[in-house]
Amino acid sequence: MAKQFKALIIDDENLAREIIKKYLEDRDDILIVGECSNGFEGIKKINKEHPDIILLDIQMPKINGFEMLELLEEIPVIIFTTAFDQYALKAFEVNAADYLLKPFSKDRFNEALEKAFLYLKDKTKQSGLIKNLIDHNEKRQEFLERIITKDGTKISIIPTENIKYLEAQDDYVLIYSDEGKFLKQKTMKYFEEHLNPNNFVRLHRSYIASVKRIKKIELMAKESYQVILDDKTALPVSKTGYNKLKEILS
Repeated sequence: MAKQFKALIIDDENLAREIIKKYLEDRDDILIVGECSNGFEGIKKINKEHPDIILLDIQMPKINGFEMLELLEEIPVIIFTTAFDQYALKAFEVNAADYLLKPFSKDRFNEALEKAFLYLKDKTKQSGLIKNLIDHNEKRQEFLERIITKDGTKISIIPTENIKYLEAQDDYVLIYSDEGKFLKQKTMKYFEEHLNPNNFVRLHRSYIASVKRIKKIELMAKESYQVILDDKTALPVSKTGYNKLKEILS
C-alpha cells in the first residue's frame, strides 16, 4: 500500500471543499483528516492533526489564508486554492509555491498534488517559499486595517483604528489598544511602513503613536519633547519625531 499523507482542506466555500473531496476519493495515498471553513478552525485543526498537506483558500472571512499561515509555528506543504487576481498570481509563479486557480480540473489538481509530494521531501525549501509569498503579499498591501496576533491558543484581531501606540520590545512590538496589550513578532520599521502615515507617526525609535490619540505636546527641556495621549500616557519624542509630528498636525 502506498504511503498515506494527511491532508486538511481549508476553504469557506462548501462547494469548493466538496470538489476537492471528490477529486481525492479514489486516491489511496491521501487521507483527509478534516475540513475547515475559516482560518481560526484551520489553526486548531493543524495543531491537532499535524497534516502533511493543506489545501488552502486565501480569501476567507475572519482571517485570510496569509494571516493564518503567519500564525503557524510549523508550516505544512501548502497548495493554494484561489480566485486571486492575475497580479497576485505572479507572486506564486516567482516563488514556485503551487496554486490552483478556481475553477480547476481534476488533472490540474493531481499535478499540484505531485508537486506537493516533491515538497514533502524538502519542507525547509517550501517553508522559505511560503515566507517569501507572505512577504510579497505584505509589500503590496497599501496600509494595514487590522493586525492579527497569537498568544498560545488565543488569536486576536486588532483593528488599527483601536490602536493607541506601539512600543519596540527587542524582536517584537508591543501593541497598546482599546482591547489591551498584544505582542507581535514584527519590527517597528515594518509598522512604520504599513500603518497609514496620516493616522500614525513614528515619535521615537521605540514608539509609534496614533495621531488622533495625541492630546498635547509638551516641551521638557531644550529641543526635548513628549506627547500626552488621551489616556494620560506620556511618550518621548525625538527631534526627527517632532518634525514629523509638526508636519502631520499642520
